[in-house]
Amino acid sequence: MQFLPVGSISDWYRLLRIDRPVGYWLLLWPTMWGLFAGAQELPSFKNLFIFVAGVFLMRSAGCVINDFADREFDPHVERTKQRPVAAGNIAPGAALAGFILMMLTALLLVSLTSPYVIALSVVGAVLAGLYPFLKRYTHFPQAWLGMAFGWGAVMAWASETGSVFDSPVPWLLFFANVCWSLSYDTAYAMGDRADDVKIGVKSTAIWFGERAVVAVVLLGMATMLLLVMAASLVDGFWVAAGWGAAMVLQVMLCARLMREGEPWGFPFFLNSHWVGALFAFGLIQQGLFG
Repeated sequence: MQFLPVGSISDWYRLLRIDRPVGYWLLLWPTMWGLFAGAQELPSFKNLFIFVAGVFLMRSAGCVINDFADREFDPHVERTKQRPVAAGNIAPGAALAGFILMMLTALLLVSLTSPYVIALSVVGAVLAGLYPFLKRYTHFPQAWLGMAFGWGAVMAWASETGSVFDSPVPWLLFFANVCWSLSYDTAYAMGDRADDVKIGVKSTAIWFGERAVVAVVLLGMATMLLLVMAASLVDGFWVAAGWGAAMVLQVMLCARLMREGEPWGFPFFLNSHWVGALFAFGLIQQGLFG
């Protein structure tokens, strides 16, 4: 496997998508849901550090393994053909080595938690590592992405409570994130549909076809239904207020998507993380002020 060139700092900045931070937020907010919901008050500083750092490591690693897996596809897609691996600025072997290094660093972080959380992290690593390859075999890689991102909520809950089977809350958050990912990532994939069909890559946007906009809206509403079920079990004024604000924004985003149609799919994706942020802020405020 080719290991040279290793690329410049600028190349790695783009490979890790630091210039496109929305992916970090889409992973961070569900993780904060699980952490603050599990703590009920404020999580330990150690867990907060581990999971925030873990989010940035895992999202970065996910971008690298995605571009490594798609190195034969990306040159044929207008939006991705200038990515560092696709353009030849970073060799596939160098990208793979970077991925392994980040995963090992994440493992070092999670080793500071409990054996229970470490065991859960193995599942998370499998979900993250396999995701980029799913688009070759199924039209629902977006659901797998949701499981990978949602597993952060499950692990964070376990770090504070010691179990994921003492309450339905972590699983409500997990499945909410699956629906959420199916919603926002289908909206994202609508813009790539023509190129994806041409090169043989599958997505929910292709599977839903002309019903994609309606599917995005229904899945967004399913997300909010699962979140309000979780909120009712966590309880508290600020949790309810956070969910209410998130619901208002979700309705506004969905209404505009219905009005504008598929061309507004990418702005819908970019703004969706604020829905998760508002719910997370409600949980954080509950932890701060009770």
